[in-house]
Amino acid sequence: MYHYDASIALEELKEDALLPHPVRLRDMILRTELGPEEAKVLNHEFQDYLTRFGELQSVARGVLEKIAAGRRKAS
Repeated sequence: MYHYDASIALEELKEDALLPHPVRLRDMILRTELGPEEAKVLNHEFQDYLTRFGELQSVARGVLEKIAAGRRKAS
């Protein structure tokens, strides 16, 4: 599990297409030594990630609600 290891999170993303939760990604950023300019750019990218993550959660919720309301196929 990637919790605070960016290398493992990147590996899992490549293998399983799992996106790290924004809180965990923020913690990974905070545990990394960055220069001022690099930190500024990374913060901007993180804010974009946070926005898109929330949007995708909303889309996924709608899809899952529709699936949950439907009937399961017979095996």
